[in-house]
Amino acid sequence: MFIDHISNAGALPALRAMMSFASQRQKLIAHNIANFETPNFQPVDVSPQAFQVALADAIEERRARNGGVHGAVQIGRTDEFEQGTNESLVLRPRTPVAGVLAHDRNSSDLERTMQSLVENAATFRVAADLYRARTGVMKKAIGERVA
Repeated sequence: MFIDHISNAGALPALRAMMSFASQRQKLIAHNIANFETPNFQPVDVSPQAFQVALADAIEERRARNGGVHGAVQIGRTDEFEQGTNESLVLRPRTPVAGVLAHDRNSSDLERTMQSLVENAATFRVAADLYRARTGVMKKAIGERVA
């Protein structure tokens, strides 16, 4: 019980959700890049904006439920993702609407895909750095170390 309160305190659940979303989305983007020149390939993606809205709603719901100090962040289900067991996220990618269909019926846009790759990696990096900092503070407190 005490460990649950520590591991679900503050921003940790939201940061875990962000890292889970970003890591799974990175796989989708890498798949799109790997198949860039494949004829008839339709790239798939999930909306980071939709996830951010769902995460913000889940954080607000947690605040209303218990003041936001502790507790899991329960992200709702959408067409593109849902929260599974143990706070894991299940992504259901969809074919993006944007993109020009080329002569080989491939609608990939390499520049936009690479931009998504970099933005997604930066999102993961920021969430991981914040998570590492928060857990480092807890480790020091548990170990009774000041510095």
